[in-house]
Amino acid sequence: MDNKVALAGLAEEATEWRRRLHEHPELEYALHGTAAFVAEKLASFGANKIETGIAETGIVALIHGELGDGPTIGLRADMDALPIVEASGKPWSSKVPGKMHGCGHDGHSAMLLGAAKYLARTRKFKGTVALIFQPAEEAGRGGERMVQEGIMERFGISQVFGMHNYPGLDVGKFMICSGPIQGGLAEFDLTVKGRGGHASTPHKNVDPIVIGAQIIMGLQTLVSRSSDPRDALVISVTKLYAGDSYNVIPQHAKISGTVRFIEPHLPDFAEQAIFNVAQGIARAYGADVDFEYRRLEPITINHEVETGLAVDAARALVGHDSVDDRMKPGMGAEDFAYMLEARPGAYIFLGNGDTPSVHNPAYDFNDNALPYGIGYWINLAERILAA
Repeated sequence: MDNKVALAGLAEEATEWRRRLHEHPELEYALHGTAAFVAEKLASFGANKIETGIAETGIVALIHGELGDGPTIGLRADMDALPIVEASGKPWSSKVPGKMHGCGHDGHSAMLLGAAKYLARTRKFKGTVALIFQPAEEAGRGGERMVQEGIMERFGISQVFGMHNYPGLDVGKFMICSGPIQGGLAEFDLTVKGRGGHASTPHKNVDPIVIGAQIIMGLQTLVSRSSDPRDALVISVTKLYAGDSYNVIPQHAKISGTVRFIEPHLPDFAEQAIFNVAQGIARAYGADVDFEYRRLEPITINHEVETGLAVDAARALVGHDSVDDRMKPGMGAEDFAYMLEARPGAYIFLGNGDTPSVHNPAYDFNDNALPYGIGYWINLAERILAA
């Protein structure tokens, strides 16, 4: 896309849309206001088809090119917010207590809307662009549900692409890599079953809190001493619940956490290893454990050809040196992974500048990044669907 005047105008409009979405955050699948806003904009642009209600509040809109028949490519943006009290101090801060766009999905949606307006106006491509607006990326696996509801088959999508902002990366720069780019995710719950009693007679009890502390420390060795140091694995204990009284040793202690991984064999390893360590320690102290392990999201894996297409589109916009095509994979999970399992595609990061990190109460999407995201989507669509 080489029309800088048009891109600047789109970015100005997208800033208004983004801030409006930011003021009215919604969670998971309950995106009724957000989805209505997105659908209204798509209709005003002249999208050829708009289907709502996919995975409850998801949307797929089609824009046909005027240069003849061709494939359909999918461009995806997520729409949901987070259950966080905002502390950004911006004039457009959340008007909904306890909810905020703390991951930039307002910016993602605004950038895809900006690209949609341009593509619907110009249509200088063959085939079709499918605009995918997804609910529930943060907690509800909305990407998986949209795939399960058949969006790839129903709309004939042959390739699919995603984008996410990246605090700490300069505005106007991109990062991507072929192969794994984001980690897979599992979570676990361990219940230590001891024997409760009065705190003054610990010798008559089996203290699940002390045992739980030993288990937590034991889990720290799974990455440092039990897994291959060349494999990326993170095991984090994030919850610990036990007891209700100062003078009672409780019956149970509950330990919960997450497992993040890059290699496909690691979730199996982690499941067995966590259980073995926990059960071994618990039984040594006369207790036992109940264990639950849930696999939530697969590894986000970029396909080689589509990664090359994404790199070319970004470099055509910002130049060769502003696109790092060999970034190190991150360990955060992303349910766009399900779309990449269903179709070849690529996921790219866009610089958000020197801002607080995502999921931080002070975070805000950087509006200066909007023209780069819009321009990337336009370049990608027009280059892949060139006549």
